[in-house]
Amino acid sequence: MIKFADGIGRLGTETAFEVLAKARKLEAEGKNIIHLEIGEPDFTTPKNICDAAIRSLQAGDTHYTPAPGIPELRKAIADYVSRTRSVQFLPDEVVMTPGAKPIMFFVILALIQQGDEVIYPNPGFPIYESMINFVNGTPVPLQLKQEDEFNINIDEFAKLVTKKTKLVIINSPGNPTGKNIPQSVIEKMAEILKSSDAFILSDEIYSRILYDGAKPFSITKLDGFKDRTIILDGFSKTYAMTGWRAGYGVMNLELAPVISKLMVNSNSCTNAFVQKACIEALNGPQDEVDKMNAEFDKRRKIIVDGLNSIKGFNCTTPDGAFYAFPSIRETGFTSKELADKLLYEAGVACLGGTSFGKFGEGFLRFSYANSVENINEAIKRIKNVLK
Repeated sequence: MIKFADGIGRLGTETAFEVLAKARKLEAEGKNIIHLEIGEPDFTTPKNICDAAIRSLQAGDTHYTPAPGIPELRKAIADYVSRTRSVQFLPDEVVMTPGAKPIMFFVILALIQQGDEVIYPNPGFPIYESMINFVNGTPVPLQLKQEDEFNINIDEFAKLVTKKTKLVIINSPGNPTGKNIPQSVIEKMAEILKSSDAFILSDEIYSRILYDGAKPFSITKLDGFKDRTIILDGFSKTYAMTGWRAGYGVMNLELAPVISKLMVNSNSCTNAFVQKACIEALNGPQDEVDKMNAEFDKRRKIIVDGLNSIKGFNCTTPDGAFYAFPSIRETGFTSKELADKLLYEAGVACLGGTSFGKFGEGFLRFSYANSVENINEAIKRIKNVLK
């Protein structure tokens, strides 16, 4: 038997991919499955972006690139982030990575060691806690409660900040809750953090997917926080480019070379022609993004109404992203029991709330990155199974 390093035992996983594998196995056996488990737009990447990649390949862009990204893309990202966050950023503050996950991975590797505390949202994206544990940091969960509409409770946040707090993770709009943290709450968090030395990892991957006029607000806009914050963003969600693996971090000039060094030691660089496609994504027409968001909004209303029509379900309306996170406590099932029941008996794949941390018990996550027809059919199947 192989004896693995201790850190491997501390690594968690992203359950969405495990459930997807189970669902694909059932499909191979002939069962019809509605996929509401995976956090991935069901749209095709816009044609202008694909065309840019093809032109790049035909031009011979098939070689190594600089570890932090090609200069023209770093400039395009710096310009885009400066424009959308109303804060000036330089190309040298940008590090391009194959997907956005490496940014959270590298930042935690670079900043956290044994004894350091990291405050992170729970329920929240599972890789936060996984990486904190992997580097022997101390995970400090900040519970997001449905009675607060999954907003951050400032009094509870203040109690968690200590002299050992090295990093605070913010995710807005959030996964799995879809909550967009209001500017007023972020300002109060910043006031509490002013007297600490903590860095902020601001996961803004869903910042372009918002509804009902909601506006994103980055903590980098507040005095003293630009150099303490690492913005995590990417192309997967906004441009339906999950398989392209294209993400980036924006950070201060002291940290960026360290993250670049971690790129050198792991991936070498991000795919060359994908980077050219990313330039087109940022600088080209945004019509397809607007169309996708309008469709997500339509689906959001349908799935929330549908889930709330199921006995024992109670679903808060999300502000952004493409997830519904209903409470299922009144059904009498645990999260895992009901998720398994829906997969195997109803043919509806979703995720149990504990996939997003211990405070996710009593909830399920449904991704509405699927057609209206399939969402309606899923609601119908769930009702039939729970009769």
